[in-house]
Amino acid sequence: MRKWVSRLLLVAAPAVVVVATPTAAIAATNDNIGTATVVGSLPFTDTVDTTGTSNEPGEPQLCSYMGQTVWYTFTPAATQVVRFDNSGTGFVTNINVYQVTGPGFGGLSFLGCSQNPNPLAITAQAGTTYAVQTGILFGANGNLTTNITAVPPPANDNFASAIAINGLPFSDAQDTTGATLQAGEPSPSCSGAAVGTVWYSFTPSTAETVSASGSPYYQAGIVAYSGTSLGNLTQVPCGVGGITTFRAQAGQTYYFQVAGSFSQRGVITLNLALTPPPVVQFFYYPGDPSIYDQISFYDQSYDPGNLGFASEAWSFGDGKTASGSGVSHRYAADGDYLVRLTDTTPDGRSASASQTIHVRTHDVAVTKMTVPQSASAGQTRKISVGLSDLRYSEVVQVQLFISTPSGFVLVGTLTQTCPITGPNKSISFDFSYTFTKVDAQVGSVTFMATATIIGGRDALATNNTVIALPTKVS
Repeated sequence: MRKWVSRLLLVAAPAVVVVATPTAAIAATNDNIGTATVVGSLPFTDTVDTTGTSNEPGEPQLCSYMGQTVWYTFTPAATQVVRFDNSGTGFVTNINVYQVTGPGFGGLSFLGCSQNPNPLAITAQAGTTYAVQTGILFGANGNLTTNITAVPPPANDNFASAIAINGLPFSDAQDTTGATLQAGEPSPSCSGAAVGTVWYSFTPSTAETVSASGSPYYQAGIVAYSGTSLGNLTQVPCGVGGITTFRAQAGQTYYFQVAGSFSQRGVITLNLALTPPPVVQFFYYPGDPSIYDQISFYDQSYDPGNLGFASEAWSFGDGKTASGSGVSHRYAADGDYLVRLTDTTPDGRSASASQTIHVRTHDVAVTKMTVPQSASAGQTRKISVGLSDLRYSEVVQVQLFISTPSGFVLVGTLTQTCPITGPNKSISFDFSYTFTKVDAQVGSVTFMATATIIGGRDALATNNTVIALPTKVS
């Protein structure tokens, strides 16, 4: 007996294998639109396990494909803004909201959709039934939480409760998700149809130009009005580029209607400030002008208020003036000239900018060229190029070329300082050239000389090249 027990102790116990029995997934009770969960009051939160849910035949899939969906319906007793979202899941989810106009899927009128974490908000009308279709994307399933909440309107939702702007600059952010439209409220023509607006009022003590803008600029719609009540508002002209600029008169009350552009909802910031003066700047061409150049001047200014310019006035520093965004001017003499541009906006804001224009006429000319009338192969002869300079001492490079059957080729280059010579004198650039047998075979050659100012632009380059009479070569 002892031996048998000992042998039992030496034998390892066999492993226990537990086989799990699959449990059938239980579909959520609101899997179908006909068994949708009825939402009695808000706020409402419900969590269901989408495992085992499915799509019904003909079930709409509008914004994103949801292979497994659940449904809710609710009918608000009062008109209110309602927000829908999913929470408490690591999945990508989608919500579609419909207005129920009849039985089945054919009686659904689509209102909008959204993927988490972005909520979807609509203005739900009293007594109207709405259907909510929600599910997990990409074939996933698990616990899905749906939240439906009423969003209260902001404090300045109505015209009568407009927030007063008592000083500039002013900035205020409001969540327009719960904003509504009053009966008789003007439509914001600058930013497309709005689903809800907020209001501000501003009464300046002195006449001043102001600019109103919203942020984010691509979502904000700002419209300004003058008047005393909702029924007698006159719209200020719409702005450009998201900025509305106008001349506000002392003692006149102005109202700003703020909304999300094209029915968007979210946090919108109104910015109101005194409009700064224009930013004036210009450029000209050429940058090294001479008395022979018609200088082109271009206005590169801009108006921070986006009103543009009523006038652009130029003063060229030599007693001459011009107007326009692009002008030209030619100076009669070398010198330094202060050019001033003054821009004025339609509302009277003005600013100026100036630059000193240095007019320098650099000009040398090839006045003569001395070459032999004839020469023999192997003979070295002098080629002389005469250069005149009337204004400034210049460093000049002269290049000598000779003709060949295929065109002119370079013979040599000389560089030297050319002092002011006056109209009747010249400085000589002397080259020597040894005529070749090839020159003799051709029978004659022609020399050409060109002059180039080093470090400057020649104002009259047309007189910088000369071609001599042919030289006979034997």
